[in-house]
Amino acid sequence: MNEKMQSRSMLRKLIAVVLAFGPGIFAIGYTIGTGSVTSMVVAGSRFNMQLLWVLLLSCLFSGLLIYSYGNYALVRGETALFGFRRHLPLGRTIAILIIVGVSFGQWNSLTGILGISSNIIYEVLVVYFPSLRDHEYGLVLGIAMAIMGAMYALLMVGRYSFFEKVLVLFVSIMALSFLLSLVLVYPLPADVLRGLLPSIPRVEGGRMLVAAFVGTTMAAATFLSRPLFIRGKGWTLENRVQQRNDAIVAAVLVFIISGSIMAVAAGGLYREGLVVTKVLDMGQTLEPIAGRFALTLFFFGTFSAGLSSIFPCLMIAPMLVADYQSGELDVNSRQFRVITAIASLYALVVPVFGVNPINAQLLTQVFNVFVLPLVIAGMWVLINRPSLMGDYRAGLPLNVGLALALFFSLVISYNGALAIVGT
Repeated sequence: MNEKMQSRSMLRKLIAVVLAFGPGIFAIGYTIGTGSVTSMVVAGSRFNMQLLWVLLLSCLFSGLLIYSYGNYALVRGETALFGFRRHLPLGRTIAILIIVGVSFGQWNSLTGILGISSNIIYEVLVVYFPSLRDHEYGLVLGIAMAIMGAMYALLMVGRYSFFEKVLVLFVSIMALSFLLSLVLVYPLPADVLRGLLPSIPRVEGGRMLVAAFVGTTMAAATFLSRPLFIRGKGWTLENRVQQRNDAIVAAVLVFIISGSIMAVAAGGLYREGLVVTKVLDMGQTLEPIAGRFALTLFFFGTFSAGLSSIFPCLMIAPMLVADYQSGELDVNSRQFRVITAIASLYALVVPVFGVNPINAQLLTQVFNVFVLPLVIAGMWVLINRPSLMGDYRAGLPLNVGLALALFFSLVISYNGALAIVGT
């Protein structure tokens, strides 16, 4: 009995540690969604570990930006767009462009997320009820409408914070499933080392996949929302070290989880010559560890990751607008309800038109990279102003890192543009 009580006590402590994690847990939940899972699985199945270098750079630069935005919030007590509007030349125009660009990118991502999530439920149902295969379109659309209705209803009753904690646990389960699978299914060490050397697959879709990688891992919305989450946590200047460590842990965990997904896909699918072209194909990734239950287990984790992304995507537009206006988010305002309602309807685009959700998710992730240079440059200017940051302005290492991040974002944006126009 004592052993059982001790085990339960340890489990409760572990859960408490996860739930007590700083604002970085929101960055992880935001980043590790169906967009990340899809991009990593498709990349691993098609190109082995060749794009690991893109993931590494994206996570490194993401950590620097999460830290920079968080540090600005602690020192100034301001949110990002509010600071852009007040302190940058043409700040109002820059802030509005960011709001439009990020909202457009996230809403497009939302359509792909919902498409994959609704298809996941459909595919699992078909496994147990094969006769449903003849009603694919109607069922997928109905499931999508039910998901968005439930998400919107939860937002309207103010249960976001509680639901977010539940979703963090679901994402943790998803991550654990891939880490466990990595023990049995792993790429060759030589492939991992080669993956750290910069190269772009010279095949159709190679440029788009690189841009999608950055769009899902180095997401502008994650950095812009950081000050708001820090405010919600109640952190002050006394938490600067904690804020720094939180940013580092978030970036490292995103790399480990995302890299594990890619590695499992490389070891389980690439070696067998299997390519992911539709949602059902993704279930083969966990075949070595879950056997005939691979489909349900994999889809449960991916669906959980999708839910954790739907909430932030729904909230991003009203969050950015409130950031621009006053730096305060009122989830009970008419503005919040109307904007999230519009986002919920827009999310149904992929299910309504019956677009392949895998292709849609990759394409929508590309749009997220185009606003990145502006988001990086704006904060870079602010954290270097002595009048704003005083003794806390950016030092040489951070400035070098942000300069490289800006250059990287420009290169990726250019590649994303080429991918979209089909060059």
